[in-house]
Amino acid sequence: MHGRMIRLRIGHVQAAASCQQDLLRIRRPGLSPKAMCKRMRPAMKKTRRRLDYSHVILASGFTVLFFSSGTRMAFGLVLKPMSEDLDLSRSALTSAFTIFMVVSALTMPIVGRLIDTYSIRVIIAIGTVVGAAAIALMGQINAAWQLYVLYGLVFAVGHAASSVAPVSVLMSRWFPERRGLAASAAISGNGIGQLVIIVLMASFLDSLGWRTSYAILGAVNAVVVLPVALTVIRSHPPISPTTAVIASDEPMAPDTSLPLREALKSREFMLLVALYAACGAQDFFIATHIVAFAQDQGISQFLAGNILAFMGLFGLTGVLISGAMSDKMGAARPTVLCFLLRIGLFAYIPIFQDTASITVFALLYGFTFTMTAPLTVVFVSNIFGTSKLGTISGLINMVHQVAGGLGAALGAVIFDWRGSYDTAFVIMLVLAVMGTVAVTALRERPLEYRLAPEGSV
Repeated sequence: MHGRMIRLRIGHVQAAASCQQDLLRIRRPGLSPKAMCKRMRPAMKKTRRRLDYSHVILASGFTVLFFSSGTRMAFGLVLKPMSEDLDLSRSALTSAFTIFMVVSALTMPIVGRLIDTYSIRVIIAIGTVVGAAAIALMGQINAAWQLYVLYGLVFAVGHAASSVAPVSVLMSRWFPERRGLAASAAISGNGIGQLVIIVLMASFLDSLGWRTSYAILGAVNAVVVLPVALTVIRSHPPISPTTAVIASDEPMAPDTSLPLREALKSREFMLLVALYAACGAQDFFIATHIVAFAQDQGISQFLAGNILAFMGLFGLTGVLISGAMSDKMGAARPTVLCFLLRIGLFAYIPIFQDTASITVFALLYGFTFTMTAPLTVVFVSNIFGTSKLGTISGLINMVHQVAGGLGAALGAVIFDWRGSYDTAFVIMLVLAVMGTVAVTALRERPLEYRLAPEGSV
């Protein structure tokens, strides 16, 4: 105890000395550094409170993605029972997911522009209401067109406004020095949500059926996420008085962000489009079809559902590793690691399809599942700057979503045509090679700033 008190006292002395040194350059006439420190103590306390609240923001982002991802991933779990109940083919059902992906993708750039201009809190709240209502009404559908409207259109819009894109931008604002790790910690909600919600949905399916399960899921989304969005989330951290005082004597750094038109025409943007297209097609092919694929090989519905759920748990490890790596060595290296592992997995699964092999494949793929998600804002910030972070990130997420919808649809078409997913796995192998080539060719450094021509965005 005595030693702890000594360490605390030493820490206070060091902090006071640091404060006095920092304030020498902003000292007011007639005030000593000691007096300035005393005067600024209330501001320093406010700064500490701001730093503490950043962890609340992190927890709120985690909560939003916990329910957003878990709800989205439930579609793959109910694909087979929905097909049997509604007497629809997997292609017809998967078309709803494809529509969802396309609409969500087209909505994301709009969401990106809105979060660059307006309140992230309001956007996430609106998205939560819209998405929860659509999911709750899923239990009432009796025809394919109703599924397309509710899931493909309404849920897609709500999901786009309460998904990785706005949460990642929120994390980058509150954690500018650790945006990769912060985004990955929030995005780990994807994996945990997938684990918990899929496990619960798998048990509900046996006792309640898919209709009641969806109604419950929609209600829980509204009851839990909406209050968090409205009362907890803050779009920007407050400007601390301490920061304001120090910054007042410092010249403002020039905006080195690349103009939007220049960014979209760049080689780097095209490479990011290619690698996120490959990633999206793979991710949503697996998310949509892995449960049905496992069941086709004789695995029970409950075990197949739990395989999908535990993919989320392994994804938690992968996303945290990629976020930590990106803050130290950039986003390219963890992305290369992701695609190299996928090359091995997609070469492996067409050959080995017993229960143990499918489980190993699913869990290792789960490790890579959300590795690239927090890296979007890191890539964009490092290469293009932050002034249009929401817009450019939204466009890249749009590509990811569109490709995801196509990947899910391709899997269904190939299964209905060939009676298996083997050809689809080979296509995913080719995409993994393409993603590796794209990220290897990417130069992850700020592009030379060029003043935008008059009238540019």
